[in-house]
Amino acid sequence: MAATPRKNKTGRRILAAGAGLATVGALFAAMPSAGAAGGEYAAGGTNGKGWGRMVDVQLLSFNDLHGNLEPPAGSSGQVTRTKEDGTTEKIDAGGVEYLATHLRQAREGNRYSITAAAGDMIGASPLLSGLFHDEPTIEALNDLDLDVTSVGNHEFDEGARELARMQNGGCHPTAGCFVEGETFGGADFPYLAANVTDEKTGKPILDPYYVWEKDGVKIGFIGVTLEGTPNVVTAEGVKGLKFGDEVETINKYTKILERKGVKSIVALVHEGGMPASASYNYNCDGDGDGEGEGVSGAIVDIAKNVSPQVDALVTGHTHQAYVCTIPDPAGNPRLVTSASSFGKLYTDTTLTYDRATKDIVRTAVASANHVVSRDVPKAQDISQLIADWKALAAPVANRPQGYIAADINGRGSTAYEKPLGDVIADAQLEGLSPADKGGAQLALMNPGGIRADLVYKASGAEGDGVVTYGESFTVQPFTNMMNVVDLTGANLITALKQQVSGSNLNSIKILQVSKGLTYTLDMTKTGADRVVDGTIKLNGEAIDPAKTYRVAMNEFLAGGGDGFGALATGTNKLVGASDLDVFNAYLSSHSSAANPLQVPAANRITVVK
Repeated sequence: MAATPRKNKTGRRILAAGAGLATVGALFAAMPSAGAAGGEYAAGGTNGKGWGRMVDVQLLSFNDLHGNLEPPAGSSGQVTRTKEDGTTEKIDAGGVEYLATHLRQAREGNRYSITAAAGDMIGASPLLSGLFHDEPTIEALNDLDLDVTSVGNHEFDEGARELARMQNGGCHPTAGCFVEGETFGGADFPYLAANVTDEKTGKPILDPYYVWEKDGVKIGFIGVTLEGTPNVVTAEGVKGLKFGDEVETINKYTKILERKGVKSIVALVHEGGMPASASYNYNCDGDGDGEGEGVSGAIVDIAKNVSPQVDALVTGHTHQAYVCTIPDPAGNPRLVTSASSFGKLYTDTTLTYDRATKDIVRTAVASANHVVSRDVPKAQDISQLIADWKALAAPVANRPQGYIAADINGRGSTAYEKPLGDVIADAQLEGLSPADKGGAQLALMNPGGIRADLVYKASGAEGDGVVTYGESFTVQPFTNMMNVVDLTGANLITALKQQVSGSNLNSIKILQVSKGLTYTLDMTKTGADRVVDGTIKLNGEAIDPAKTYRVAMNEFLAGGGDGFGALATGTNKLVGASDLDVFNAYLSSHSSAANPLQVPAANRITVVK
């Protein structure tokens, strides 16, 4: 955890909302000379300095790390691979100690190598990073030699000022310095957010772009997060900020880079798509002539409208794996990639740079996702970093909270109703149902707030089946305060229909429901009709649109987050304990070593397919 030597950060700026803004300009980082001589070839002759005209530039990329320094447990730490015979297999993957080794091995022999990311490096992190406000992850990314990243929505979980501290360093304003005598140094790499501006000034709060340069080879990076960030982050986290259209912003800064003579451009976009297969090696271009035919979602429209001058899009947010070509506005195929999440994959892309035109030869671009397997040596510097922070976290992390009889899947479950979702919703109902705690009659939990599984196998010395504080924190890392509100039956019905309509039409979000709330979800229908009228019942009685119900939910949902505007209509609000506290209390009161918590049946939502 000792302060690491800082790279040259000249020209890199980030400001919290309300602070003054420096002039935006191109950023040039002088890269150290690589030991390898490869990467250039003399097609078309040389430039008189012995350099070949065509240069192969390696772009290594990943996304959505979310502070997962240690290998993610259970299904959260696996990727799916399709074998030659068409069957699939699960492969254990992830862990920054292994990611570092894979990246370092991949760079060997590549004179021109860049490492970039597409946001959500921090936020919603396991306790090892989250307990220390993600300082450990920033230090690890420095050691990984990350060159540049866009912000994601989770970079705003603690607001713009805390993001400024992640970039520039300094001790936490309330928690202070975590290591005596050491001040957090901040990120050695620039965070980019071209489409995030101060509401008062209209100016970007972060550098919008970064230019990587080596031996005259220049590649520009423009970073954006999804325009809908305010819908998926608490209101306090984005207070005073405006999030602009991704396409308009990228096209704007593409023109600026072109005027500065930078013609090779990569967009780092924290927005993504959904491939037709969960396998990381799925060919989403298909066997026919149609590019990108196997991927859908917001990134498709973005890719089809971003300026043809942009040579590739590195994406994220959906936690999916794909390497696709999607036609640009001129009809030419263009690479769009995503490397799953939690450091389980990285993408290795070869960009062929033409010194004469200063542009990427798109027909020569090659790319593939690679598994961060755990069969390589651990990077010892990262291992030491993790060990140091684990020693600080141990007194908190190792406290037992409860016992489970088997894996209870949450993040790793592909079902609409997740077993762990039932546990969490029941915990919230139980914790908020007493009259003096809010008098809740039902509880709703957003699926995106379930960040991991509860895994039976011991993560340390606690023993199999023991749920530690560190493990429960990894499941519920936001520490959102619980709210109980009055909600009309009509608005409750509307909220359930918003799971599959409005902003959630193409990326449905099925709320996890507490015991007693049942309904039918008919996936053969479309839009709001998927929530079947007349089937929504509480303890066997149909929800009455005219009645008022006391509903428990976290403050994110109570604010209308994730497209649930109907939930923001609640009145008579009572603020209770945090979601993590009620979760841990439930585990403690409903399990013991002799009588561990069983896996719920997950049968509250009847799904018709």
